[in-house]
Amino acid sequence: MVIELPEFGDVNVLASEADWAWPEALREIFRPRGVNLLVAEQAGDFVNILRQRRVHTTIVDMDNPAGGLSTIKIIRMDYPLMPCIVLASEAPQAILSEALRLDVFSVIGKPVDMQVLREQLNRLFVKRYNSTIFSV
Repeated sequence: MVIELPEFGDVNVLASEADWAWPEALREIFRPRGVNLLVAEQAGDFVNILRQRRVHTTIVDMDNPAGGLSTIKIIRMDYPLMPCIVLASEAPQAILSEALRLDVFSVIGKPVDMQVLREQLNRLFVKRYNSTIFSV
C-alpha cells in the first residue's frame, strides 16, 4: 500500500533515546529535509507519541532499555502497519527471525553507518509513501 505524503505537512520519525550523539546525528539527516525527529525514552512513550502525532516511521534501538523487539510488539498491537527500522549491535538468527515475523522493514547493524540508514529510509519512504524525501 502506498500512502502519499502531504505536500505541506509534517513528516515525523520517532526514534529511541540514546546516551550517545544519536539524536543529533539523526537531526543532521532530517533537518535539511524538513523532517521532524521525535524521541521516545521508554517503550510506553512510543505508543503515547504515536497516539498524539502522525508518525511516518519508527527507529528502535535494540540496546536501549526502551528499545528491543518488545517495543515493536507493543507498537504492533495498536499500529500493525507502522514501518519500523531496528538498530542492533548484534543480530543473531533468532533476532532476525523475530524481526521478520514482526514485519520490521530493516535491521541495521551498530555502529550505525548513517549513509546506510539514509538509504534504508529512502527505500522505506519510496515504497510506503511514494516520496523521495531521503534521496540524495
